[in-house]
Amino acid sequence: MDEPTNRQQQPRAGIDPSRSDPALPVARKRRWGRLIVWLLILLLVVGLAVRLLHKPAAQHGTGGGGRHHHGGTAMGDNGPQPVAVATARTGDMPVILTELGTVTSLANITVQSQISGYLLKVLFTEGQEVKKGDLLAQVDPRLYQATLTQYEGNLVRDQALLKQALADNARYTLLLSQHSIAAQTAQNQQYVVGQYQGAVKTDEGEIASAKQNLAYCDIVSPIDGRVGLRQVDQGNYITSNETNGLVVVTQLKPISVIFALPEAQIADVVAQMRDGKSLVVDAYDRTNTVKLSAGTVLTLDNTIDTSTGTVRVRATFPNEDEALFPNQFVNARLHLETLHNVVLVPNAALQTGPDGSFVYVVQPDHTVKTVPVKTGTVGGADVVIENGLKAGDVVVTDGTDRLKAGAKVTIPAETPAAATKGATPGAGHRHHRQGGNQSGDQGSDQGGHPGGGNG
Repeated sequence: MDEPTNRQQQPRAGIDPSRSDPALPVARKRRWGRLIVWLLILLLVVGLAVRLLHKPAAQHGTGGGGRHHHGGTAMGDNGPQPVAVATARTGDMPVILTELGTVTSLANITVQSQISGYLLKVLFTEGQEVKKGDLLAQVDPRLYQATLTQYEGNLVRDQALLKQALADNARYTLLLSQHSIAAQTAQNQQYVVGQYQGAVKTDEGEIASAKQNLAYCDIVSPIDGRVGLRQVDQGNYITSNETNGLVVVTQLKPISVIFALPEAQIADVVAQMRDGKSLVVDAYDRTNTVKLSAGTVLTLDNTIDTSTGTVRVRATFPNEDEALFPNQFVNARLHLETLHNVVLVPNAALQTGPDGSFVYVVQPDHTVKTVPVKTGTVGGADVVIENGLKAGDVVVTDGTDRLKAGAKVTIPAETPAAATKGATPGAGHRHHRQGGNQSGDQGSDQGGHPGGGNG
């Protein structure tokens, strides 16, 4: 009985356990299923990404010309490019030199007392407009009046002594002619006369000095201008060497602006001034937008600053409205000259390439060509073209990003007026369209941009 049992168990020992397990094929199928699901998801994501990347290009090709307003082309690189244009014209161009300047008073004086004493009165108000000679303050004059009286008394005494000496000198001269006195006595009397004459001169000088000191007790304004904040209060003892003085008087009318010009422009300015021309200077605020005042060039400095290569220029302004204030920063615009009958184009038309400046000129067949130009003075929104263009040439001012020589362009501003006759109020930007048909209107509404044909 044992032997048959062993024979039945022995073959089972050689069987593969993986083949005998009925759950293994089910697990293998599940793994393959998950793998297939992830592959499908990956393919779906890739397809969706490709579709999204290609979707804008497809829309731009069919949106009723919407691409035209973003600098692209409706039909690829060979399609017409919408641009803005301007016509070169002749006109006058002022040559203006703009530099940063500082408002500087023509006179800024610290009023000092020339004598010592107690400040008896302060007769001005801070910020007051004063005239030359107006009384500003007064120092106690009593001590100086007493000194003047003393010197006047000395003069009276010395004048009397001089008269006595002169009378004695006349008698001695007569006696000497009669040989009644010694010559030395007569000569000594002449010396006495000279001494008293000197004493009288000294007294006269002391009186003049005392009178001047007495006049200094009244402190007056040396110029026309505006007084600042007072530095000393009434009742203080002041001297002739006060650090800050009594007050500062600043001249405001007229006033000047000092600015620096590059040395390369000095010759032009000097030539204009040598011809007797009055060069106009306009002062603008720091933002260079608001005109504050107008004046003229007064003079140039006599040397060039070697550290900056500039020369300082002073211009004067009447400043009746006091728009200019000392130490204020302004933009000084010097009108050097005016160029007449020159070719002008907008600054936006100017392009820069490896060979220098050029512009895109629109041809009659609505293609563009590059034209090298030589530029001159730039003023405002225009630039002078010295060579390369003539009046009447049409140049591109906007939409040059993808232009090249020979490219086809469309000009929205050339739309005929008849194209907008049937437009209703509130039609948006349909007047920019290049065609007036109904399909073009529908394309504009659908594309979200003004419709435009092929031009």
